[in-house]
Amino acid sequence: MKKVQFTETVLRDASQSLVATRMSYDQFEGILETIDQAGYYSAECWGGATFDVCLRFLNEDPWERLRKIRAKMPNTKLQMLLRGQNILGYKHYSDDIVRRFVRAAVRNGIDIIRIFDALNDVDNLKVAIEETVSQGAIASGAISYTTSPVHTLEKYVEIVKELKQMGVSTICIKDMAGILTPKAAYDLVSAIKDAVDLPIVMHTHCTTGMAFMTYLKSVEAGADVIDTAISPFSGGTSQPATETLAYALRELGYEVDLDDNKLFKMANYFKPIRAEFLEKGTLNPISMATDTQCLTYQIPGGMLSNLLSQLKSLNALDKFDEALLETPRVREDMGYPPLVTPTSQLVGTQAVQNVLAGERYKNVGAEIKAYCRGEYGKTPAPINPEIRAKILNGEEPLKGRYADTLPSDIYEKTAEQLGDTARCEEDVLSYIAFPQVAEKFFQQRQEAEEKKVRYSIEQL
Repeated sequence: MKKVQFTETVLRDASQSLVATRMSYDQFEGILETIDQAGYYSAECWGGATFDVCLRFLNEDPWERLRKIRAKMPNTKLQMLLRGQNILGYKHYSDDIVRRFVRAAVRNGIDIIRIFDALNDVDNLKVAIEETVSQGAIASGAISYTTSPVHTLEKYVEIVKELKQMGVSTICIKDMAGILTPKAAYDLVSAIKDAVDLPIVMHTHCTTGMAFMTYLKSVEAGADVIDTAISPFSGGTSQPATETLAYALRELGYEVDLDDNKLFKMANYFKPIRAEFLEKGTLNPISMATDTQCLTYQIPGGMLSNLLSQLKSLNALDKFDEALLETPRVREDMGYPPLVTPTSQLVGTQAVQNVLAGERYKNVGAEIKAYCRGEYGKTPAPINPEIRAKILNGEEPLKGRYADTLPSDIYEKTAEQLGDTARCEEDVLSYIAFPQVAEKFFQQRQEAEEKKVRYSIEQL
């Protein structure tokens, strides 16, 4: 009887997909020990947008959050999502910073690092994988799933073989838009299983309504681990429900080690939290709907809401249908990048600018210029040469790897610049990732501590 294991996403991706990662540590602290005892393969609790949101909106130190989760969950592997050479930001960092970040993540409690690149450029994964392995953590090499004339089974298998050579322990098929169909999932898992002897982790979203079927066919083809979310934070742009899949897979004869009583307790715990977010408007009912447009336009749920908010802020909601049609055209021009952070933002923003200007590529942002220069890595297919020439306006594209052009002493210079404001290496890394946000957080932290001291003195 084949065993199927589960990764619980409620602490990271489910929260990010439905409530913009606004769930604070205090809100979920009370259920961590139960999650730890539920029998999960891993709990995804860090990385992605959590780092930025902790500092920017929740006034939490993301490193301290991780340490507190680790203390409450000693028996379950803690997992994070890392954007390869982008780490947790939206641009490339030097190899030294990537290595330092990986070391700090493992030191503070991370066991598994899922490492992906928006372009599936393995050169952007190499350093993070090497450092993860050298620190004794599990490197999970992810392929960002998409469809296009150049994204073939053979190409995905080629990428997976390279990831194995780099030392990954597992392969993750990361379907960020929920467009992986049951048949495509079965074929892809089968092809990877034939090519490499590594466990396969499946990750998808319910955005298009495919996810439950996709997981069942993936497991049938040999997938070993599936990403799910406890039911109150499942569905819509999040992952499929943990309890539903545990029930269905057991009935189909698979071994599932999850404790149903613990899952029941988790669901009851998160129901009022979900209700609170719904009441506040943080959980938008649109996020819970099935949106099959994604199958046509390949626009993930988060990118769709970004398009809408951009157009709304510009008082141009009437251009929404045009922007939808323009998005796949821009994607083709840009060499068919998978639409995941940060390429989803680049393509979406450019599509909006093209539509509003009434002329394609009349207005071009700095990020698209950097992309065309080669700062984000090798594109899956060549960028349209005419459009690239128009955007670069005589500037030569980069030759080689962008990270190799970055200074190697950024950490030392930043630490010196921050002085006593940074109390540890983690503070310096937070600042390097998000300078303005971290600076504001450090200031608030200092003010809160001074206020506490004043209060203590007054009580004496």
